[in-house]
Amino acid sequence: MTTPAPSSRQRWLVPVVVVVLSVTVGGGLIARELYRRPDQPAGDTSAAVPTPSTAGSAEQGAANEVRMTDDARAHPQAEAVRQVLQKYFTAINTQNYQQWTKVVSAQRVLDQPPNVWLKGVRSTEDSDALVYRIERGSGASLRVLVGFTSKQDPEDAPLFFPERCIKWRLVLPMVVDGSALKIDTVDKGPQPEHEKC
Repeated sequence: MTTPAPSSRQRWLVPVVVVVLSVTVGGGLIARELYRRPDQPAGDTSAAVPTPSTAGSAEQGAANEVRMTDDARAHPQAEAVRQVLQKYFTAINTQNYQQWTKVVSAQRVLDQPPNVWLKGVRSTEDSDALVYRIERGSGASLRVLVGFTSKQDPEDAPLFFPERCIKWRLVLPMVVDGSALKIDTVDKGPQPEHEKC
């Protein structure tokens, strides 16, 4: 007795199932890469890998080291940007106006003379700075997307958000001033992203 030949529909069932499973798995892997949070490097569950600090005292610890995502670290000027930001946040935390003026543009210095700047940072402590992305701006300028936590007395916080602890996420423009990168004045417009911590 002979076995009847399988119908054409049964012959195609196995290859179709294999193709559907392959497409589903492949699509899932692609989606995971596309929709990964920008602060989560591939194959790592931490937000970013700390890079060594070149400024600031040892007792400030890792919370005050400027970190970068893999995306930001891949930019050719990543280390120069990180060093500028490290000096910038250290100057704020130590209330060192002279150091601050070395990493900001001439316009920013004009906008914030010593008495105004010191009043603005008198109780400020910035930490957990993370550079998400570095993009080219116009000319030789850069646009740096950075997040950080700012703690201060509520009376020293911005008038529109008088909180003791604020998580910020904003774009800092950087320009070439002489031969060095410097942080320029922040674009006017809507308030940067912020939330209470």
